[in-house]
Amino acid sequence: MASMCKDRAMGVFAGDGRHRVAVLVRDGLLPMELGIVHRLFGHAEAADGRRLYEVVTCAPEPGELRTDADFTVNVRHGPEAVAEADTVVVPASEQDYGADGGCLTADMARAVAAVRPGARIASICTGSFVLAAAGLLEGRRATTHWRSAERFRELFPEVELDADVLYTDEGGVLTAAGVASGIDLCLHMIRCDHGAAVANEVARRTVVPPHREGGQAQFIRRPVPEPQHSSTAAARAWALEHLDRPVTLRELAACESMSVRTFTRRFREEAGVSPLQWLTRQRVERARQLLEETELTVDRVAADAGFGTAASLRQHLQAAVGVSPSTYRATFRGGGGGDEGRDRGGPAEAGAVA
Repeated sequence: MASMCKDRAMGVFAGDGRHRVAVLVRDGLLPMELGIVHRLFGHAEAADGRRLYEVVTCAPEPGELRTDADFTVNVRHGPEAVAEADTVVVPASEQDYGADGGCLTADMARAVAAVRPGARIASICTGSFVLAAAGLLEGRRATTHWRSAERFRELFPEVELDADVLYTDEGGVLTAAGVASGIDLCLHMIRCDHGAAVANEVARRTVVPPHREGGQAQFIRRPVPEPQHSSTAAARAWALEHLDRPVTLRELAACESMSVRTFTRRFREEAGVSPLQWLTRQRVERARQLLEETELTVDRVAADAGFGTAASLRQHLQAAVGVSPSTYRATFRGGGGGDEGRDRGGPAEAGAVA
């Protein structure tokens, strides 16, 4: 206990080198969104079991805060936690839905202004109203909950709102559309910080999908197939078992005994993306896993992930995460640049589907 008191005397965070995450909440907070951040970042571990993040909750004024449920939350920390944080997450509040949703209180404005230069800031659901009101989204692409999109556009016409996606990442300023996409955004940040293996383990512990791309549709028309309709789940499972070879739309449709046209329409309704987009993302994820967890050459990773050539893998990985295969491996394995000469090449070869 004495050690903890000593750490806290030096600042809100323990100062042990972990990435510091501050969750900035307000009166009328949504407890589930607060819990998401603590659960996901709080359970991210290195291979040796060391916790990678320290998460604290803070408010413009410490004390007891209302929630949208029948209980309150006692917040111990104030804006000093924001000033020390490496990442600040702003969840939604009931305040966002009122007539004054486009304005910040003086206390909230001071808290947001305390974010230090170089720190990452993210919002969940209508927490984006706070980022926009603070001027952090001006000229940037952002998202919010689809039910609040019209109000957001009225208040913040200077923001490029995309209400059809799960989350956005604009170079250190991130937004998520709602509660579930808040999970996706947190996993995205963990993946960016520590790689796919760490993020996938967090997802496995939490029993959630390990990766939904930010550009996936926010509203999926038929997430659970109606009884009279077949789903495309069997085709997706089959594709995952055959990523190392060309996969055609005709083969996928045959798995469900559908025509290609019906299958394509049903797939998009259920997954929120086209079969081509989904298959490419699965191959990128497979490649990231192999680069992190194996010593396979870049050529072999490209083949096993279904890209065929190192040039194709390089193009798709660059589009997805902005780096080459060798750089990705070096970042998340602390070395491994020996294949740099192998991942150069021209445009990706066209495949049957991806």
